[in-house]
Amino acid sequence: MKRAGRKRSELTHVDPAGNAWMVDVGAKAATARQAIAIGRISMSQEAARAIQSNALSKGDALSVARIAAIQAVKATASLIPLCHVLPIDSVTVEHRWASEQILEWRVTVRSTGKTGVEMEALTAASVAALSIYDMAKSLDRTMEIGPIFLEEKTGGARGDFRKAK
Repeated sequence: MKRAGRKRSELTHVDPAGNAWMVDVGAKAATARQAIAIGRISMSQEAARAIQSNALSKGDALSVARIAAIQAVKATASLIPLCHVLPIDSVTVEHRWASEQILEWRVTVRSTGKTGVEMEALTAASVAALSIYDMAKSLDRTMEIGPIFLEEKTGGARGDFRKAK
């Protein structure tokens, strides 16, 4: 299947015969790269209050989600089939309450390498939200995850990107 405006041979993760393959980044120079992803989870007031007061029966949901996000960065190449294993320089995982019932995760991943860290940041933001769901599902099974999006990326041949607000 072709993408609009591109020939099959120009697709980065598809060979000329249409088979998926991992891009060869061997000739690329290692450069500093950064990606910031945002992931949100909305929940009931009861669940939000329990998380904020550290009153969940499973323990400290915010700390668990932060560690889960860091682990997710390191596991991205195992989860997303065509991602390269990357040297990670740093991971920062922050949270804030965007509203009374919406918890927002902001994950910043930095690497000095031959390919970007967007997928690592997006995976981590997703896993942070999923961890919150797991920790608080006994109080609220109606929690909703999303949106999850790339806010910003720097470095690489395609240059910098910042999501329009």
